[in-house]
Amino acid sequence: MRVIASSIRKGNIIEREDGQLYVVLTAESFHPGKGTPTTQIDMRRLSDGVKVSERYKTTEQVERAFVEDKDFSYLYEDSDGFTFMNDETYDQVIVPKDTLGDQAIYLQEGMKVILSMFNGVAVGVQLPARVTLEVVETEPAIKNQTASSSYKPAKLSNGARTMVPPHIQTGTRVVIQTEDGSYVERAKD
Repeated sequence: MRVIASSIRKGNIIEREDGQLYVVLTAESFHPGKGTPTTQIDMRRLSDGVKVSERYKTTEQVERAFVEDKDFSYLYEDSDGFTFMNDETYDQVIVPKDTLGDQAIYLQEGMKVILSMFNGVAVGVQLPARVTLEVVETEPAIKNQTASSSYKPAKLSNGARTMVPPHIQTGTRVVIQTEDGSYVERAKD
């Protein structure tokens, strides 16, 4: 299906002239005061993981591959990759580790995800936008420190590191953005 370049978003799968499939890592549109608006697309080739950067005119046509999004639940990780199960058919799919990349650290057992399937192969994984994790290590709060814009480093229960406000203590459950690993808020549970 041909679409204009400016409508391409992160996670989309596109097919280039070489016949290869690419997953979009970032897509950013630029509208200069003078000249032609362009869209910069950074993508990874699915066959071998090579990263490619391409600039298109915003109105240029790009071939978006027909990818079917299906709901799956995360089961476990082993040497082959990550195993997911289709909740309706109970079919299991193994996704290679490099398909998830940095986001793999946010997988939790039983987590509902969306797998993008192309010809029966998982080519992309969409995690929930946010996850709740526990802070396992952080510096103690400093007395009279305001919470304005100062953040301190913290280690989370999944091993990831992030920056949290000064009032967050070890043992506090926090909500984290899966896309970039940033702190959102203190968990309300």
